[in-house]
Amino acid sequence: MNKVRPPGCLMVVIPAYNEEGAIGGVIREVRQAVPDARVVVIDDSSEDGTAGVARWMGVEVLSLPHHLGLGGCVQAGYKLAFELGYDYVIRVDGDGQHDPGDIPRLLEALRTSGCEMVIGSRYAGGEGKHTSAVRGLGIRFFRLVLRPILGRRVHDPTSGFVGVSRAALELFARAFPLDYPEIEALVVLERKAFRFVEVPCRMRPRKAGRSSITPVGSLYYIVHVLLGVFVNILKYEGRRRRR
Repeated sequence: MNKVRPPGCLMVVIPAYNEEGAIGGVIREVRQAVPDARVVVIDDSSEDGTAGVARWMGVEVLSLPHHLGLGGCVQAGYKLAFELGYDYVIRVDGDGQHDPGDIPRLLEALRTSGCEMVIGSRYAGGEGKHTSAVRGLGIRFFRLVLRPILGRRVHDPTSGFVGVSRAALELFARAFPLDYPEIEALVVLERKAFRFVEVPCRMRPRKAGRSSITPVGSLYYIVHVLLGVFVNILKYEGRRRRR
């Protein structure tokens, strides 16, 4: 890939798996919102025409040879951006639920807040009206779990609409939660004494396809994420005891 950085040193990473029906619209909106940004679709070994549509739209595509899952897909984008020297990365999911029109707000918060991560939150100033009942319950549950760990409230811990600075980019390029990364990533940031801020953003229904998290899979999601959170806590406590 071309190693010349565009003005502003921003890369927009779009992880996508079987999003042929939505990816074109997402790319179009991202270009309208941040025309100077470098846009890279990370195709997680899709079985449909996701990669072909993205290339037809004229953006770069990093096609993974095997299906890694969301965390592995996002980390591949972070590694690429870090190795190419980018200062900021904003993740926009390929299903159309994130409104790319909010990207400039996330970028401005990254540049001015001094925080290592900015989260686009459907609840900070909003109602999360496009959240399913099951996901809404999960969000409230993880708010309670994370409050004592982070020492503060996080309104939308499952949001994937996030921006990271180069410091967080370096961290996540080396180690990133693989399956359901959003909540565990917050714990990783806390271990490093990194800061995050939430910015109110609009969330929309997905444009095509279906979510990989079904009602049955939600229980697995909760258990899996809890285990990941507690493992990260134990790692942190173990390091503190050895000092």
